[in-house]
Amino acid sequence: MLMAALGFSAMGGAAKMLKDGFNAGQLVFFRNAVGLIFLLPGFLHRPWKNKGGKLSGLVFRGIMGTTALYTLLFCILHMPLGTAMTYNISSTIWIALLSFLIFGEYNGVRVLFAILLGFIGMVLIYKPIMHLPVTYHLAGVLSGLTSAIAYLTVGRLAAYYDPRVIVLSFLVSGFIFPLISMMLHHFAGVPDDGLFIISWTMPGLRQSLFILLMGLAALFGQYCVTRAYGSDRAGVVSAFSYASILFSLTIGLFLGDHLPDLVSFAGILCIVTSGIIISLYKRKQK
Repeated sequence: MLMAALGFSAMGGAAKMLKDGFNAGQLVFFRNAVGLIFLLPGFLHRPWKNKGGKLSGLVFRGIMGTTALYTLLFCILHMPLGTAMTYNISSTIWIALLSFLIFGEYNGVRVLFAILLGFIGMVLIYKPIMHLPVTYHLAGVLSGLTSAIAYLTVGRLAAYYDPRVIVLSFLVSGFIFPLISMMLHHFAGVPDDGLFIISWTMPGLRQSLFILLMGLAALFGQYCVTRAYGSDRAGVVSAFSYASILFSLTIGLFLGDHLPDLVSFAGILCIVTSGIIISLYKRKQK
């Protein structure tokens, strides 16, 4: 999960570098196209071995993941990187809530306290920017919620499908939807709205490098998160996703963000403490 957090943070930084030339829908297309190019040859080298039988769950996971990616990239292009990633990381709270309401998964008071402490730290690091349009904030909330649903679905599919197949379901969905929207624009004349109906834009050499970085970092993160949620209880694994706040903070500094103030450092301390509590819980369980 820590490696997944690093991959998604790098993806966010690369997407931020592309904001002047591409919209969110186009980035969804390129991100998943790169992923497919590098994932599919692996099946020739090592074919998948699936128990199968959960095709509807696989399709649902792809749709939820694609929705989460659309809204996340929309936020990254219109918000500071830290704020956008913070909304996405709110999936941890949704996971804990949905795990309890739907699956009756309760990890104890200590884990609940750790998750809440991590959320408080997240808020301290990136204060809400309320002057932005409400649609941006709604997109952020939807990003966290759909990410949580997608991650929970991963945990239920892990016993039936190769982790690469679960990743593939997301990549195929995220490639087909923007491809159809481009066809609607160019062949049916539907106006480009920059999100769900998009046009084709040819990237230059420098842009292609960032697109490659975005796609590879995202594929790496997606594979790691699939393995993580498939090997432990979602409410426990999700707490480690707070690490992406630290990674995003570092990447943001390289992109020109200012050093965090004392309040932000206090938030970092909360997140680190949260991770320690979860680690001690996992060790006790083992």
